[in-house]
Amino acid sequence: VLDFNDPFSTEVKPRILLMGLRRSGKSSIQKVVFHKMSPNETLFLESTNKICREDVSNSSFVNFQIWDFPGQIDFFDPTFDYEMIFRGTGALIFVIDSQDHYMEALARLHLTVTRAYKVNPDINFEIFIHKVDGLSDDHKIETQRDIHQRANDDLADAGLEKIHLSFYLTSIYDHSIFEAFSKVVQKLIPQLPTLENLLNIFISNSGIEKAFLFDVVSKIYIATDSTPVDMQTYELCCDMIDVVIDISCIYGLKDDGTGTPYDKESMAIIKLNNTTVLYLKEVTKFLALVCFVREESFERKGLIDYNFHCFRKAIQEVFEVRMKVVRSRKHQSHLQKNKRPTPNGTPRMPL
Repeated sequence: VLDFNDPFSTEVKPRILLMGLRRSGKSSIQKVVFHKMSPNETLFLESTNKICREDVSNSSFVNFQIWDFPGQIDFFDPTFDYEMIFRGTGALIFVIDSQDHYMEALARLHLTVTRAYKVNPDINFEIFIHKVDGLSDDHKIETQRDIHQRANDDLADAGLEKIHLSFYLTSIYDHSIFEAFSKVVQKLIPQLPTLENLLNIFISNSGIEKAFLFDVVSKIYIATDSTPVDMQTYELCCDMIDVVIDISCIYGLKDDGTGTPYDKESMAIIKLNNTTVLYLKEVTKFLALVCFVREESFERKGLIDYNFHCFRKAIQEVFEVRMKVVRSRKHQSHLQKNKRPTPNGTPRMPL
């Protein structure tokens, strides 16, 4: 485990911490979302016994580090520098097993949140109430209400009402875990307001009902327009991406197996039986725009494609601005490292 205190690393690649008690499902979440592991295969995962770091660099926007902390490790032990851990963290995901007695988990949650907040008040605290696939709908709501109430009451008793906790009902057996991770990642994207504004302009001028900007590798949506997100709509978009990628991998590669199945020519149209059309277009190498369009609006496909061309151009400009910022910060970080004195006290010579 290295680079806890690299300011450039955490600024360009925000750090997400996965915490919770043993067997709460942390490693399974990571494998299903970022490694396309089948949920059933996670049953054979061994318990994590060391801190695992993974760089997620699927695109310029989905670009962060995930640190998976074993539940049995007490990172508030004096041998751990927990202040260094929390100082560079963008989001802390605490996973609670909803099918287990969660009083111990709530106690650990309170300790973790209060310590982390004192070190870094800017951390986003995200609570995944996990494994809800085994609960009835009424039990899900009751469990969420109880955990929400107890967690916030503990903070109020400690005089920390200003700490905001976000709660999500999640399961690896449906799309809820992808939607929850989407919400977490969006908070770490500084360009999110710009992306949402671009999507709002695009759909209002194209007669589109709903639009998502997806990372095709992880099926995390990094932005959507301002209309509410319906879970069924999101699931249809995820299924469409799976279909497009699977078919592209079969028929999109060259005879010798080279090439990329997903490229700038990638697009798909699926007509549903409720007079709605699903329309997918490639935005960048790792991003796709998935739209819900009424059949009568889709008759003006030429207008939609022209507006999409303008939208894609604007997205590319956002990318270019970000890359300039990244290069500038990297250069500044390099200069700062060269200014540090060597062990004998003499300044380093610039490279």
